[in-house]
Amino acid sequence: MHQLPLSIEFVGPAVALVAWSLVMWLWMYATRIPAMLAMQMKPDSNAPSGVQMAMLPPKVRWKADNYNHLMEQPTIFYCLALSLALLGCTNSMAITLAWVYVGLRVIHSLVQALTNKIEVRFLVFVLSNGPLFGLTYYAAKQFLQMSSAIAD
Repeated sequence: MHQLPLSIEFVGPAVALVAWSLVMWLWMYATRIPAMLAMQMKPDSNAPSGVQMAMLPPKVRWKADNYNHLMEQPTIFYCLALSLALLGCTNSMAITLAWVYVGLRVIHSLVQALTNKIEVRFLVFVLSNGPLFGLTYYAAKQFLQMSSAIAD
């Protein structure tokens, strides 16, 4: 079996996005718990999913919405970052794209958590897809090159 040439350049952006997700998790509960206490809300396991949380003020819900968003599309990024690391990619443009993606996700979080301006948030979301396409290109290219070298 062929041993993969590991590179760690993509671990940094992946860990940074995980750390940011945990910051959003803390921010979510730092706003949600005081709001629930102020409303004297008691968690009800019989309430349909999301009904009680929908009663919280929008500025509180925005943080939870963003935390949920960080559990969705970034899963593609994590897969790409790990794939590029396992494939030994050291392409500086790919590494830059990984950091750009993380930066755009942080900006997206801040827009959603602070103002939730849909037009701005959507623009940042659309822009964040560009690095994912680029990273997919680099991962596919690296994989095909390695597969070809192994076959030879």
